[in-house]
Amino acid sequence: MRSRWWRAAAAIAAGAVAAIPFFAGAQSVPIRDSVDSRTCATCHAKIYETYQRTGMARSFYRPQSDNVVEDYRTNNRYFHQASGTYFTMLERGGKYYQRRYQLGFQGKETNVDEKEIDYVMGSGNHVRTYLHRTGAGALLELPLAWYAEKGGYWAMNPGYDKPDQPDARRKISYECMFCHNAYPRIPAGSDQLRAEPLFPGASPEGIDCQRCHGPGRRHVEIARTAGASEQAIRSAIVNPARLDPDRQMEICMQCHLETTSFPFPHSILKYDRGQFSYRAGEPLADFLLAFDHAAAGPAEDRFQIVNSVYRLRMSECFLRSSGKLQCTTCHDPHDIPRGEQAARHYNGVCLECHTGAFRNLVAAGRHTAATACVDCHMPKRRTADVVHAVMTDHYIQRRKPESDLLAEMPEPHGPEIVYHGEVVPYYPKPLDSTGENELYLALAQVREENNVERGLAQFSAAIKKLRPSRAEFYVELADAWVKRSQAENAIPLYQEAVRRKPDSLAGWLGLGNAFEQVRHENDAVAAFRRATELYPADAAAWQKLGEVYVKQGQKAEAAAALEKSIELDGEVPEAHYALATLRAQPGGEPDRAEASFREAIRLQPDYAQARMNLAILLFRRNRADEAEYEFQAALRARPDYALGHFNYGLMLGVLHRVGQARSEFTAALRADPKYAEAHQELAKLAEAGGQADEAIREYSEAVRIRPELSQSQLALGAALARRGNLTEARPHLNLAARSSDPAIRESALRLLRELGQ
Repeated sequence: MRSRWWRAAAAIAAGAVAAIPFFAGAQSVPIRDSVDSRTCATCHAKIYETYQRTGMARSFYRPQSDNVVEDYRTNNRYFHQASGTYFTMLERGGKYYQRRYQLGFQGKETNVDEKEIDYVMGSGNHVRTYLHRTGAGALLELPLAWYAEKGGYWAMNPGYDKPDQPDARRKISYECMFCHNAYPRIPAGSDQLRAEPLFPGASPEGIDCQRCHGPGRRHVEIARTAGASEQAIRSAIVNPARLDPDRQMEICMQCHLETTSFPFPHSILKYDRGQFSYRAGEPLADFLLAFDHAAAGPAEDRFQIVNSVYRLRMSECFLRSSGKLQCTTCHDPHDIPRGEQAARHYNGVCLECHTGAFRNLVAAGRHTAATACVDCHMPKRRTADVVHAVMTDHYIQRRKPESDLLAEMPEPHGPEIVYHGEVVPYYPKPLDSTGENELYLALAQVREENNVERGLAQFSAAIKKLRPSRAEFYVELADAWVKRSQAENAIPLYQEAVRRKPDSLAGWLGLGNAFEQVRHENDAVAAFRRATELYPADAAAWQKLGEVYVKQGQKAEAAAALEKSIELDGEVPEAHYALATLRAQPGGEPDRAEASFREAIRLQPDYAQARMNLAILLFRRNRADEAEYEFQAALRARPDYALGHFNYGLMLGVLHRVGQARSEFTAALRADPKYAEAHQELAKLAEAGGQADEAIREYSEAVRIRPELSQSQLALGAALARRGNLTEARPHLNLAARSSDPAIRESALRLLRELGQ
C-alpha cells in the first residue's frame, strides 16, 4: 500500500471542495453515568422481579448450576458430519467446557481443542451460544450451540453447518454485544475501525434497564435527595411511553430492525459515534443509518431471526396506524406472558381494533368464530438464517402463507444468500440530502460488495467532491479497491487516511496490505512497523509484519514478529503457519516447524495450505504414510486446490505410483487449466512410459502456456530432435539455451552443437 502513489493522492484532493466539518458526536456512554441495574429494584421491585424472567434480562450470563438447562453429562455429544468434527460438552468442578476433536492418522484422536465456557449468549428461549474469553479479553464463539426446539438439542451455531466451519475463531464484535447485553466496559479507543473487540474484566450479565430508559445515575441521585419533587425524579430518566412515536419505536429498533443478517450493510454505525453510545430517546439516525435491498417488500418474504420490527413495518396495520401501533402495543418488555395467557393477551390486542370487522366477517360466514388471530395472521415460522429456531413472524398478513412454515431446512451458504444490486436507505427514509449521508450511502454500496462496480465510482466521486475529514471514509474506499485486487488504487487513499488520522490502525494495516499486494515489500514493512509502534498489543499488526519479513528472507526479524503475535493471540492459525514456513526452510528447525504446522491445523483443521506443507515436510523426513494422509486431508478440505494436487502428484511419482500421480496432475489441471508445470509432469510420466507422442503434446502445451518454462523447452526440443524434426526442435532448444539454470542452458547448447548449430 505506498511511495510513488503520493501524486495520485494529491490528484484526488485537487479540484475538491473544502472539507465538510462533520458533527463530532458522543463516544461510548460513560460508565459514570450508569448504575448497577439492581439499584432499580429499590423502588421498582415488582417490575424488576418480572423483568428478570424475560429473554432480554437473561440474554448474557455466566453458566452455573441454577441456569443450566442443557445436559452436560449423558446427552452431551455431537458429531458434525460436514467437517468431520466431534464435540463433547462437559461439566467439571462447577465449570463448563466445550471439547472438539477429530480422528486423524491411523484413527487417532487429533486436533483437540477444549475451551472453558465463560459466558452464554442467548436466553435459551430459542438458542444458547457459548463464549470463551481469551487472556487478552477477546470473546470467542464456540462452534456448538443448544437449541430449545423439540425439547432442546445440540447443533452447530448459525453459519457453522458447513465443511469449512470456523471453529472457535469467530470473535464476538462490539456490534454483536450491543444487542445481547448491557453496555460493557471496553478499553479506550478500542471501538475505532478495525480494532480488535476486547472485553476485559467482568462483563454485565443481561440487557439492563438503562438500554431502554437511558443512564440512571442522575435519576437515582435525585430520587435519593431529600425533598426532590416527583417531576424532577421523573425528568431525570427516559420513560419510553412519554416519547413521541418515532423515538419510542426506535428504542426497539436499535436491535430488532435488522433488514437481513446475510452479507449486506443492514446498518452503518456513524464514525463519530462509539459502539455503545446510543441513549434511549435520542434520534436513532444520529447513531446509525439502516439500509435495505432495492425494491424490497413482502414479495421477497425475507424472514430472519432479528427482523421483527422490519417485518412489522411492512404490515398494513402498522402503515395505517399513524404511529399508534408500537412494539409495546402488544409487548410489555417488563413482563412477557407465556402459554395460554400469551395467546389470550395477543389475540385480545388484535380485537381492540378489529372486533367490529371480526364480528361482521363471522356473521357473513367469511370467518370462523375462533379468535386465534396470531396463529393465522402472525404465524410461527422457521427463520431463514437460524434454521433451528422457530419464531413469530411480525409481518401481519391477511392470509397465512400456504407453505409448511415449520419445515426443516438446510442452512444456506454461498452465492444464494448474497444480494447483488443497489443498496438503498431504509431508515430514516427519505435520507436527508447532506454530504455526510451521501458518503454513507456510497459506502453502503461497497462495504459488503453488494453493488461494488457502481459503488466504487459513486464512493470515489463523493470523496473527491466532499473531501471528508474522517479518515474512515478513505480507509473503506481503499478496502473496496483491495477486495477488487486493485491495490494500486487503494494506496493513495490509505495514505490520505493516515495523513488525516496518524494513529489510524485500519489505515496503517490497510496500507501495509496494499503495498504487499503490489510487491513493495519495504513500504509494507514500514507501514506494519508503524502499526506495531502505535498499537504494540495488536497481534494482527505483528503477524503481518512477520509475514512480510518471511517473504524478504529476514529470518530473525520474521521469527521475532511472529512469536510476538502468537504471544499476544495464540488462536490465529495463520501466524503459526507463517512461523512454520520459516522454520521449515533449509537449515531451519524441522521439529519446531512440524509443531507449528500442527498447531495451525489444530486451530483450523481445514487449513489446506498448512496440511499440504506439513505433508511435504513429513515426506522429506521419510514419513510417507503420514505425508499421504495430510495431502489427502488437504484435498478433502479444498478439492480444487491445484497446488495441493500437484505436490501430491510429485510425491506419488517419487514413490513410483505412476497412475495415481497422473490422476493428481490431471486434477491439478481441472482446478487450474493454465498450470503449465502440471502439463510438464504429465509429459515426464508419458516419456518415462514410452509414450512419445503424448509427451510431445504435454510439453507443447506447457510451453504454450509458459514459454519461459525452460525445462519443458529443452525436453520438447530433445524429443522433436529424436524424431528428426530438427526445424521444429531448434526454436525450443534456443529458448532453453537462454535459461537461467546453468544445467538446462548447457544441455541445450550441447544439443544445438550436435545438431550443427
